[in-house]
Amino acid sequence: MLKEYHEVTLIGLILVILGFFLILLPFLYKFLPSMERIPSIIWWSYRKDNFYFATSPILVLISIVSLIFFIFSRYIRG
Repeated sequence: MLKEYHEVTLIGLILVILGFFLILLPFLYKFLPSMERIPSIIWWSYRKDNFYFATSPILVLISIVSLIFFIFSRYIRG
């Protein structure tokens, strides 16, 4: 049972680190305008006036898939 908690803890830490990078994306984009050359599947950004929004579509897809997996696993276990 302890091994199961270890795996869940590792997944949680990975998701926290990915979330941290998602929070940092707009700040990086604001200070590093040369990042516009990165492919849009890895880095998507929106800039208007003094508003910056940046995210990674890959991380958004991973989050959606993990959320769907979590929801369905709750219903399967009953």
